[in-house]
Amino acid sequence: MDIAVIALGSRGDVQPYIALGIGFKRAGHAVRLITHENYRRLVESSGLGFYPARGDVQAFAESDEMRDLLASGNFFKITAKTASAAKEAAAHWAEDGLAGSKGADLLLAGYGGMSLGLALSEKLGIPLIHAHVFPFTPTNEFASVLLPQNLAKLGRTVNLLSHHLTRQIMWQGIRAGDNVIRQKLGLPSVPFWGPYRSESYARFPVLYGFSSHVIPKPTDWKNAHVTGYWFLDASGNWTPPDDLVQFIQAGPKPIYIGFGSMGNRNPEETKQLVLDAVDRSGQRAILLSGWSGFAKEDIPDTVYLAESLPHTWLFKQVAAVVHHGGAGTTAAGLRAGVPSILIPFFGDQGFWGDRVYKLGVGPKPIPRKRLTAELLAEAIQQSVSDVKMQQRAGELGAKIQSEDGVANAVEIIESAVNEAVF
Repeated sequence: MDIAVIALGSRGDVQPYIALGIGFKRAGHAVRLITHENYRRLVESSGLGFYPARGDVQAFAESDEMRDLLASGNFFKITAKTASAAKEAAAHWAEDGLAGSKGADLLLAGYGGMSLGLALSEKLGIPLIHAHVFPFTPTNEFASVLLPQNLAKLGRTVNLLSHHLTRQIMWQGIRAGDNVIRQKLGLPSVPFWGPYRSESYARFPVLYGFSSHVIPKPTDWKNAHVTGYWFLDASGNWTPPDDLVQFIQAGPKPIYIGFGSMGNRNPEETKQLVLDAVDRSGQRAILLSGWSGFAKEDIPDTVYLAESLPHTWLFKQVAAVVHHGGAGTTAAGLRAGVPSILIPFFGDQGFWGDRVYKLGVGPKPIPRKRLTAELLAEAIQQSVSDVKMQQRAGELGAKIQSEDGVANAVEIIESAVNEAVF
């Protein structure tokens, strides 16, 4: 098969789809990725075809305005801003997606590429596979990832309704951009309530790139498959910096602290909060230097300031990981088999924090707006001293390490092709 994978978003959004692409390529299929220009090197170094989609989502996420919105945690304002930006880019994405999809036998996309993927599927008459990294199919077994998980106390009907509500909120946010894409491609608009009754949802397999040990497959999911995580591991020729190795070996295992692409209204204040928490906890730490305001001369000897590092290597070197709760970072922390401390900013991050806590592999999550040096220090101390938590984290990590989510996903799609589902 010739497979076109549509992956729009931040690097964390794109990496799982590169991993899937590598898996399909290893199985003998031709694979091309339609994604942003700033990921060209990452895609091509993985041996996959690359077709650019105009726009730099990473730069957009790191703009001052977006950093302020992300720091506020206001989901509706964040959604409105991203929807506006997507609408501006939609006509370009329609052109770029069409150029990148011609000749493909199959399209594959997650939520970020859903709108474009559905339109291209209809335009070109080729199947679209939905592949998500967070629960998107409605279920009555737990509440939507965007809503408080204590809604489950109200019963299964409320759980189910929460998913339909979330899907509507997300769809209405991208509907204007979807209309632009469809106008550009000469297609009719999708019904007001969204595309959820389309053939690609009802007939074709829907893939979920997380572990059944973290989220067991709901019994009311019919054509959805929980495959295991889609990890993109570091290339074999990557080596860690010598000074980082020396720092790790110079004392007890440090903790890791990093908030990915999440913004900070006051980076100096955040820096001081984090350093105070590390000092109060009595631990050593590796800090991701993603925050403006961090400079090496400000950092004590017990802290190492790191550039971007592969989580698959780094998280095995630390005693615990502190992060924002993005799906990919959460997955990497769980696979490493160490306790995770989640500091949710917005979106599905609170869901993952709640899941980690209920699994007993991390302290109760601390929402970013409530974060203090005292609370963070207490969470760090709990993570490095709670033997049962460490044991549970290790056991869960071993289970996740035994899974091959990419291979499972490839097998599911190949089986569907052989059974003439498409």
